[in-house]
Amino acid sequence: MESAGGLLLMAAAVLALIFSNSPLRHAYDDLLKIPVEVRFGTFIVAKPLLLWINDGLMAIFFLLVGLEVKREVLEGELSTPAQIVLPVVAGVGGMVVPALIYFLINRGNGAALNGWAIPTATDIAFALGILSLLGNRVPVSLKIFLTAVAIADDLGAIVIIALFYTVDLSLAMLFLAAVAVAVLTALNLQNVTRIAPYVIVGVILWVFVLKSGIHATLAGVAIAFAVPLKTKDAQNHAPLHQLEHSLHPWVAFAVLPIFAFANAGVSFAGVTVTALAEPLPLGIAAGLFIGKLVGVCGGSAVLIRLGLARLPAGCNWRQFVGVAALCGVGFTMSLFIGSLAFEGPEFFTPLRLGVIAGSTLSGVTGYLLLRFASADSRTIPSGVAS
Repeated sequence: MESAGGLLLMAAAVLALIFSNSPLRHAYDDLLKIPVEVRFGTFIVAKPLLLWINDGLMAIFFLLVGLEVKREVLEGELSTPAQIVLPVVAGVGGMVVPALIYFLINRGNGAALNGWAIPTATDIAFALGILSLLGNRVPVSLKIFLTAVAIADDLGAIVIIALFYTVDLSLAMLFLAAVAVAVLTALNLQNVTRIAPYVIVGVILWVFVLKSGIHATLAGVAIAFAVPLKTKDAQNHAPLHQLEHSLHPWVAFAVLPIFAFANAGVSFAGVTVTALAEPLPLGIAAGLFIGKLVGVCGGSAVLIRLGLARLPAGCNWRQFVGVAALCGVGFTMSLFIGSLAFEGPEFFTPLRLGVIAGSTLSGVTGYLLLRFASADSRTIPSGVAS
């Protein structure tokens, strides 16, 4: 499902680029500016359609991300130290190095520095969509590793959004949001297994978080962490598994493609190749393409050299480097973080140019490395046990 969703995501992004560079450009822009308003008496939530997509639909995406993180940490690929060490260190390296590259390229531009987190993200749907094109040429262990790294990235993105992209806090709304979180926690402690109460309280929490100044998508994470993973009755499926299973097709085939269509559109009219050499797009592109590759491979190589981890089973170093390159496909999350970092229209085109260029270079490089990697080549460096 992730792979098919990734392919649909690519198609939606291409469609947005076609619309933005055709006579339909103005219709595309006008569509995203349509005002949408929800009113309860004097309480109003009014935003253009684009922000409803970025604040509302993406909260559903972050709900799914939170469910996946919780499941993986408690019973999945991140549940033991042996499983967690390599993808987490690779994920951290894949966030620190891109951010550093972006900072070094943009250090003289104060306004652009707010986008330092843009190249730290990995788009798991896009990356797995590319992997799906390779079929069984890629070991299953590498797909699991890529997913685990992306989950570590997502968790890092959640922390970054909460700490660095929160402004103008409303203490009253924060208090009401805290009450809603307390209610969700009480539902969990009382072993409430029906999904409906979590959804109802979650929608209320989303409104309070939206009005509080904290980005509304974080409400989805809070809801996810409250949904029980286990039940007292072994005959019943865990609520977390049920909700994750129900949300997955909606996120893969609706939420992310809609987000891509709404955010990938950029007009190339008047844009030259030299535009990519400007600090903002160059920092993003270099962070995604070079920073992710160096960060993921570098952190992993150090661990493996020290004997603290091993390459994923059945893969060689060229395949591993190929997957590390795919971690630089940061499309959805990079665009999302960019929408938080920059509000002025002057950042619109360079932001998207950088994300599209860096993600494309990473995707093509990763695909080619994996496509032509030899399964018979040495799987580890000299002196490291397999």
